[in-house]
Amino acid sequence: MSMEGRTCVITGSARGIGRGIAQHLGEKGANVVINYRSSEGDAHEAVEAIESAGGEAITARADVSDRAEVEHMLEVCHEAFGPADVLVNNAGITADEQFTDMSREEWDRVMDVNLGGMFNCTQVFFDDIWNADEGRLINISSVVGKQGNFGQANYATAKSGMFGFTRTIALELAKGGSTANCVAPGFTATDMLESVPDAVLERIISGIPLERLAEVEDIAAVVRFLASEESSYVTGEVIDVNGGMDL
Repeated sequence: MSMEGRTCVITGSARGIGRGIAQHLGEKGANVVINYRSSEGDAHEAVEAIESAGGEAITARADVSDRAEVEHMLEVCHEAFGPADVLVNNAGITADEQFTDMSREEWDRVMDVNLGGMFNCTQVFFDDIWNADEGRLINISSVVGKQGNFGQANYATAKSGMFGFTRTIALELAKGGSTANCVAPGFTATDMLESVPDAVLERIISGIPLERLAEVEDIAAVVRFLASEESSYVTGEVIDVNGGMDL
C-alpha cells in the first residue's frame, strides 16, 4: 500500500493520533501537509521526523473552524505539492462537563471545531478530492460517538455526527470515483490520556476485550489502507478500531 506521489492533508496533525497518521503516511511516500493551530514546535518536529525517514512534508497553520484560514491552507498545499489526493479530518477538541453544568459556549466550541472544521475542510478541498485519481476523504471519529461517555455530551454528539456526514459525502463523491470513510478509534495511548487517573485507566482497559489501549500505529495503519488505491471499493463505512469494545 505505497503512498508514493499522493498528497495528504491531515488536520490537527502536530500531536497525538493526527501526528501518528501523518508520520505513517509520510514514511510510506506521501507528500504530507501537517496542519496545526497552536502547536507550531510540535508541527515542525513532525515534519523533521517525516523528512528524516525520506518523506516530504510541510506545515500549514490554520484554525479549521475559520473558513478563511482553511482556504489559505489549500493555497499552501497547492503551492508546495499541487492538489490534495487525501484529506484526513482529524482536528478536534474536548470541553468536558456534566450536561446539566455544560455551558452553551462549551457546546458551541466543540461543535465549531469538530463538526464545523470538518465542514470547512471538506468543502474547501472537495474539488481536489473529486478530481483526484483515487481521491480519499477520511474522517476520524471516536468510539465515544457510538457509545456515549459521561461528561462528553458535546463531544459524543459531534463524533456521532461524523457518521452521517461521511455516508452522505460518500454518495456525493461516488460519481467522481472518490471515496469517503470514517475511522472510529477506541481509547488510544496519547498524551490526552496522561491526565487520566490510574484507577480510571484500569477501569477503561478492563472493558476492552483485547485488554490494552490502542497504539497510534493501530489507527494509522487503518487510515493508510483507506488512503491507498487498494481501498477503492470501500466507501461510506465507519470502521471501528477499538479492541472489541462493541462485542
